[in-house]
Amino acid sequence: MRTSVPRRLLVALGSALALMAGLLAYALPAQADTGFRISEGRLVDAAGNDFVMRGVSHAHTWYPQETQSLGDIKSLGANAVRVVLSSGDRWNENGVDDVAAVVADCKAHRLICVLEVHDTTGYGEEAEAATLDQAVDYWLRVRDAVEGEEDHVLVNIGNEPYGNDAATVQDWAADTSAAIQRLRDEGFDHTLVVDAPNWGQDWSHTMRADAQQVFDSDPDANTMFSIHMYGVYEQESTVVDYMEAFTDAGLPLMVGEFGIDHSDGNPDEDAIMAHAERLGLGYIGWSWSGNSGGVEYLDMVEDFDVDRLTPWGERIFHGPDGIAETAEEAPVYGGTDPDPSPSPDPTPSPDPTDPPGDGDCEAEYTVQHEWSGGFQAQVTVTATVPITAWTVTWTFADGERVTQSWNAAVTGDGDRVSADNAAYNGTLSAGQSTSFGFTGSHEGTVGVPELDCTA
Repeated sequence: MRTSVPRRLLVALGSALALMAGLLAYALPAQADTGFRISEGRLVDAAGNDFVMRGVSHAHTWYPQETQSLGDIKSLGANAVRVVLSSGDRWNENGVDDVAAVVADCKAHRLICVLEVHDTTGYGEEAEAATLDQAVDYWLRVRDAVEGEEDHVLVNIGNEPYGNDAATVQDWAADTSAAIQRLRDEGFDHTLVVDAPNWGQDWSHTMRADAQQVFDSDPDANTMFSIHMYGVYEQESTVVDYMEAFTDAGLPLMVGEFGIDHSDGNPDEDAIMAHAERLGLGYIGWSWSGNSGGVEYLDMVEDFDVDRLTPWGERIFHGPDGIAETAEEAPVYGGTDPDPSPSPDPTPSPDPTDPPGDGDCEAEYTVQHEWSGGFQAQVTVTATVPITAWTVTWTFADGERVTQSWNAAVTGDGDRVSADNAAYNGTLSAGQSTSFGFTGSHEGTVGVPELDCTA
């Protein structure tokens, strides 16, 4: 199988080329007490809060003058931005001061920053493409800009580091592992993001087959895999098959790029967004503005103007499962991070005639998505008095079953389900809320059961 090359990322800078998001548990390194990390196949922050990226890419290296873009992206609801940088191997290098300014801009606008080196795009087919080893050289040159920013920055080592040339694609696992090891040896503690080969689309399933090997090569167990979904992912079944191959294996995955259309086929963006939301996977759409060479339809706004959304911009920001509907701000900025040391007002002892814990918390059940044979739900727990632990129980009325959960320990016995808080979200002050989610199976109607919350 061979796909046409998605050369979409070279902009009008005198070039004629086109411009180009059962679980297994992994041990966390004892020293990883700050910054993002991977836990049980999911991206979490230093406090253990789940973080699901909802954002877009911005071509900073070609449009460094568009300094308002990150604020505009945030204003539409994004919680993350993927920033295009150059190592100097193909375009003008973004130096340490420039990268530091980008990081500061991300923080000022309360965005998680995914920084990526673009010069590696299509190595093996593009004569000028840099190697992953050259990308690592760049990260070492700009180390001062990202050091200490592990709770705000993810390092995407190199964009689409291999084309479709089989002779180079076969080196993806070894070269990616070597790049990870070099960065760890040099003291990079960030969550590292690695792109798939085949221009990011992994139609050969090289990344899918070797992901476990690469993950195990990271001494920090802190690597996330990034798939780019364009023409290879025209069918919903292909989208689901690829995503679930990772979630079923307990391996972390994000959709690092996707669009509303492409020269190599029409990706099913509705399926990509719906199933990313269902599975709790992050996604980053391509791209904010500045595309050329026949792929201008990938612009989300015209001429970097936030008030001129394109059809793709309307879809990704305001459509079903879009950014505005699903993004939650990172807890490091105050999003859903629980107060680590609440100081509640003294409360009277409960009425001794009341059952212990009765009325100390409330729970609300919301069905977020439903599809043939399955559904996704979220339960929001709100404390009515200060509590240190909670349990939510309910009985399914129509044969539903929980298949996967996050942010709570969920167990079932037939129709009866019990959910206990995780270690990091049991302590709530009066009026404070937290939430957990799960996917489930169903045979008919998906109902909303009555919940019982005890603390």
